[in-house]
Amino acid sequence: MSSADPTERSGRSGPQEPAPQAGLVGSAQELAEGRTTSQALVADALARIEASRHTLNAFRHLRTEAALAEAAEADRRLAAGERLPLLGVPVAVKDDTDVAGMPTYFGCDGELPPASADSEAVRRLRAAGAVIVGKTNSCELGQWAFTEGPAFGATRNPWSTAHTPGGSSGGSAAAVAAGLVPAALGSDGAGSIRIPAAWTHLVGIKPQRGRISVHPHSDAFQGLTVNGPLARTVADAALLLDAAAGSHPGDPHRPPAVDASAAARRDPGRLRIGLALDPPLTLTRNSPHPEVLRAVTALAEVLAGLGHHVDEARPRYGLIGLSFVPRATAGIAELAALHPEPGLLDPRTRSALRTGTRLGGRVVRAARAREVRQHRRIGAFFDPAGSGYDVLLTPTTAAPPPRIGAFDNLSAWRTDLAMTAACPYAWPWNVLGWPGVNVPAGFTRDGLPVGAQLLGPSRSEGRLISLAAQLEADRRWYEHRPPDPVAVRLTGGDGR
Repeated sequence: MSSADPTERSGRSGPQEPAPQAGLVGSAQELAEGRTTSQALVADALARIEASRHTLNAFRHLRTEAALAEAAEADRRLAAGERLPLLGVPVAVKDDTDVAGMPTYFGCDGELPPASADSEAVRRLRAAGAVIVGKTNSCELGQWAFTEGPAFGATRNPWSTAHTPGGSSGGSAAAVAAGLVPAALGSDGAGSIRIPAAWTHLVGIKPQRGRISVHPHSDAFQGLTVNGPLARTVADAALLLDAAAGSHPGDPHRPPAVDASAAARRDPGRLRIGLALDPPLTLTRNSPHPEVLRAVTALAEVLAGLGHHVDEARPRYGLIGLSFVPRATAGIAELAALHPEPGLLDPRTRSALRTGTRLGGRVVRAARAREVRQHRRIGAFFDPAGSGYDVLLTPTTAAPPPRIGAFDNLSAWRTDLAMTAACPYAWPWNVLGWPGVNVPAGFTRDGLPVGAQLLGPSRSEGRLISLAAQLEADRRWYEHRPPDPVAVRLTGGDGR
């Protein structure tokens, strides 16, 4: 990779540069200062979503009438002098998240009843004043690194509509990258925020387990899955994290509060950063793509230039996959068993259901019990008495975004192998429950985004967000935007 600038690609012109659209922080500020209205922002978001439906297919459901009514009410509250962090700002949530009055399909086909109440995360977003415009596409039960399925078709990457935006929060990532909404909520059980953030040139935060409630679930996917933000800037992601953060009285994980927005404004200080290019042990032997390695190595050099001590490192992951597989498949089995028409589920999902059922009970309890030892072993990487690193830097994925349909017609086993080869880096931090942040690392010569992970020990979001903000100030990745999906639709686009 010769440059972080996507216009410097062999044989291709640079992406179109649509007029910049305000992000989450900017939209909130414009509303508070009376320079725009919530009705205008929400109507524009809904229009852009509809216009890009055949180009990107980012949304499963819209709340058109309800969102416009809520925007009108937000304008009345703003005019009366009320101020809240997100009052009147349009945002989206992933379709694994309950919104009262809407079904939660989570990528599945069939008919499901509407949710009777908001999830805790949505309740908190509403309390902060946000207007939920709709629910974004996810692959079936969030189990794959692509967002495709017979229930809704394929969600496409704004940087290249021939490629996936990743998964399982691919709809949220595509919506934010394309400027349909300024930020969106996703969920991450094996990299499902960080992977699509990497493949769409976004900031994606996987918070500490329990930072954002997963209620009405008490411990989603056996503790692997957390909710978190996707946005174009660190400040936008931090603001959404602050708005959604907090626990429900029934939550088993309740970390102390963190002020993410303050962290985004704070200098991280001089840190010791370990660069780990080798992935944890998996059943595949694929080497990371050379352009991914070049991009992440270049980012490490930037960090060194900013004054941090960076050297190569090897975390002691051990056989952490033996804990991940039972927990992940048991989580899929728990959700799949609730579907009223199991015959509509993908055959790969039904295979995971059978595996998860076999590995449930005693096996999954043993897998969870290993977490304490895993915390000690991998935590030694960050312990001042051990390796003493502050942050671990790795690629987010081993490969650039695959093409749409690359996983079609594969068996469950071959799908898992292909995904593990492409995405071997993210999932260990789900086993640990610790935070991680994807930051854009640049582009391949074909203009496809790739990303890097900043990973830390328990409850280290503040440090990771501060470091990401420092990188962003240097790299200014938010200046690079994909072609406008509305313009692509009108002109035909090349689809790459």
